Amino acid sequence: MTLFDYIAVAAKILFIVGLAFSTVPIMVWFERRGAAWMQARVGPNRVGIFGLMQPVADVLKLLSKEMFIPAAASKFYYNLAPAISAIAPVAAMAAIPFGSYLIIGDHKVNLQIASLDIGILAVLAFAGLEVYPIMLAGWASNNKYSMLGALRGSSQMISYEIALGLALVSMLLVYGTLDLNAMVVYQDQSLLGFIPRWGVFLNPLAALIFMISIFAETNRLPFDLPEGESELVAGYHLEYGASKFALFFFAEYVAMLMASGLFITIFFGGYGLIPGMGWVLSFFQTSLSPDMFQNLTAIAQIAAFVFKVGCMMFFFVWVRWTMPRFRYDQLMHLGWKILFPIALVNLLAVALIIAWIGV
Repeated sequence: MTLFDYIAVAAKILFIVGLAFSTVPIMVWFERRGAAWMQARVGPNRVGIFGLMQPVADVLKLLSKEMFIPAAASKFYYNLAPAISAIAPVAAMAAIPFGSYLIIGDHKVNLQIASLDIGILAVLAFAGLEVYPIMLAGWASNNKYSMLGALRGSSQMISYEIALGLALVSMLLVYGTLDLNAMVVYQDQSLLGFIPRWGVFLNPLAALIFMISIFAETNRLPFDLPEGESELVAGYHLEYGASKFALFFFAEYVAMLMASGLFITIFFGGYGLIPGMGWVLSFFQTSLSPDMFQNLTAIAQIAAFVFKVGCMMFFFVWVRWTMPRFRYDQLMHLGWKILFPIALVNLLAVALIIAWIGV
């Protein structure tokens, strides 16, 4: 690798890490304001204009609090759990493409930190690590409520990973590749001349199952049973405070960001342009050189990707303040007796259709 390659990789890492760190305070503010709007309340409005500085005040408060470790805790694993929870989703985002490529001088810069032929497996590998901090935090805290939350969380994530995996496999049969970039390119066409060839239109049932499963995987309402405040106080991170609790808080929102990016890439065209953006870009094609036009297209692709992910993040908030929390037996019933059979039948149907049409 040349010096330029190292600089390009560093710039892409800074972009992803910056996106993650900037998303968390924005989402914390929007979640509170969104709850207020939906419940006819005011929400945060004291610290800064419209309460925009409230997340900053919260971060300063958490970082300035005294850090403690319970006397009966297993100290090494107690400290390890929040670190894993924060690192895993950020690492998973490295394989998700957020644009095609830029032309800088004689160099072609792919807008993806790790361009892997098996990119989807890399994302799932890092995302699958999220079960470990939950179990470690619950066990290492040596608290019965923490342990109950950890048991709930691990069994929930493992249960819904099965339906998520089957939905994903059905889409891999459609795309015929594990490369996330290739999936985006496949979707950059149209059906019947006017419908985008997005995965959600090719396999809407898989999209629905995948969407429900990522809510369960990220422990978001109505699937936030591991953090059931009315039963478990705070779940698996009950014994955490100060900066360690902040890491768990950070990890939850970054996991939402990562899951949204993966969902958008597989089912909504990824960084593919939103219908109408290509028509606008065509006005600049004749007045710009091919390299400059490609760079303009790449910037538009980044904007499209960020917009799509933002819409999915809004949907996370909308669902949270609309639907009540499931009981645990209802959660398991949905995962094992409804989603799993439907996902299995959907996978078999997709396989038979593909075999029949000879794709």
